Amino acid sequence: MSEQVLIDHGRMLDAIRVEVDLLVDASQHTRGDTRVPACPGLSVRETVRHLGSVYRLVVSWLREGARPQQWQRDPAPGESVTEFLRSGFEDLIGELAARDPYASTPTWWPEDQTVGFWLRRMLHETTIHRTDVQSAAGGTVLTNEIAADIAIDGIDEVLLCWYGHRLEMLGVSGTREGSVAVSSGGRTWFTRAGMSYTEASRADTSALDRAAAVVRGEPALVYLWLWGRIATNMVTTEGDDDAVAQLWALLRLATR
Repeated sequence: MSEQVLIDHGRMLDAIRVEVDLLVDASQHTRGDTRVPACPGLSVRETVRHLGSVYRLVVSWLREGARPQQWQRDPAPGESVTEFLRSGFEDLIGELAARDPYASTPTWWPEDQTVGFWLRRMLHETTIHRTDVQSAAGGTVLTNEIAADIAIDGIDEVLLCWYGHRLEMLGVSGTREGSVAVSSGGRTWFTRAGMSYTEASRADTSALDRAAAVVRGEPALVYLWLWGRIATNMVTTEGDDDAVAQLWALLRLATR
């Protein structure tokens, strides 16, 4: 686990176990074909299946030392999607708990080629999809169920890993010059986009003055907004509205 991660290994292991339990509990209180409000076309059943598939993908990646070409994407005959999720998670958590988080392993982010990358990635994958299932079940997504330290690390991951790197992998850039500072939980990040690039970095508070726009809010709210799960009026924005809109739109392409 590299210095990229803002929380420790044990904390993440505990948190992902809680997130899976919350997700399963929410899924059992709604029909599988119920749609996820923030993700058109995605149902509760498909969300649970997808997560079970992703867990197996990561386990295979860890064991094989490279992105696998084949892995189990769907439940076996007679297996429910919840059982598929649970069994995939048990394999995943077993692999992650048994490994040194600082041990070298291939990932898709050059800045973090360690086991810890995958634990961090799966924690945030699970947390975001847990909120999807809760919202589909008709319940309120309780932002106090996302601890501030988890949300701050999630903000850091989505900006540096997805906005700062994934968009470049996809060959996607902005349509105009624009810079946005993101401020939450006592931390600041600076993002820029232009016709041929996207960039994101950790920053000091001077970024708040040099950015064309600023997004602020409680960590859980900023985290969910960056992942496209809540409306812009749930966070505070200042300055260039078009720059904020471009940040949000580029993140939808990065994380889809």
